Amino acid sequence: MFSATDYDKLQQIMAESSEKRELLTRLLESHRMEVSAISHEIRNPLTLVYSTLQLIESQHPEVLDFHYWDSMHQDIEYMTKLLEELSSYNNSEKLSIARIDTITFLKNLVLSFASSILDNDIEFTSRIAPDLPPIMADSVKLKQTLLNLLGNAKDAVLSRPDSEIPTIRLDAQLKDQKIYISIADNGSGIPSKDVPNIFAPFVTHKKNGTGLGLAITRRIIETHGGSIHVESEPGNGSVFTVMLPIQQKP
Repeated sequence: MFSATDYDKLQQIMAESSEKRELLTRLLESHRMEVSAISHEIRNPLTLVYSTLQLIESQHPEVLDFHYWDSMHQDIEYMTKLLEELSSYNNSEKLSIARIDTITFLKNLVLSFASSILDNDIEFTSRIAPDLPPIMADSVKLKQTLLNLLGNAKDAVLSRPDSEIPTIRLDAQLKDQKIYISIADNGSGIPSKDVPNIFAPFVTHKKNGTGLGLAITRRIIETHGGSIHVESEPGNGSVFTVMLPIQQKP
């Protein structure tokens, strides 16, 4: 699979001429189709295996006491999650663009995330500027990326070893005809040696993580013509900032 750096280089080559763009577009599409086919072929028998395990449990409940039964379930659930995220990564450049009301979109996003952390002792605040204009975007995939960043912030603040109140803040503002959305947390932060590769596929430092969440986020944001970067200090949290253009380039 191509890395994020590989895709950056391919985009540079594609910009050199229409012939190179056409050829590489066909190659990339072929690559995506192969990944989709492989994921589909693996997912089907994996679903059958999981269904068979559930059937065994219902007919022979004594297997629940088997020492490795839970870990086997967890392994299958991990593989299923990996295939789902691999498919999402593979299709992250396919957007369904429409005009969206940015303020309404972000307010609904904030409410959705706030309701998901009611059982946690997290102090969540947001500030959405009143002058944000509408943008052309894929609302489903954009919501996916921002909820992923908020979910990562939640994991970060809940994993702090000290007793400091976990806090997350979302800010959205208009600057230089671009919309900037930042998500800040006071979690444990990211070691400086890990920051350069944090958006690369299959790089993860989370237990049971697939390493595709931030890679998917980056590709979706960049396909919108935007960018994402992170500032982090170990022990003092992280700030992820997403930049989205008001108008996409044709």
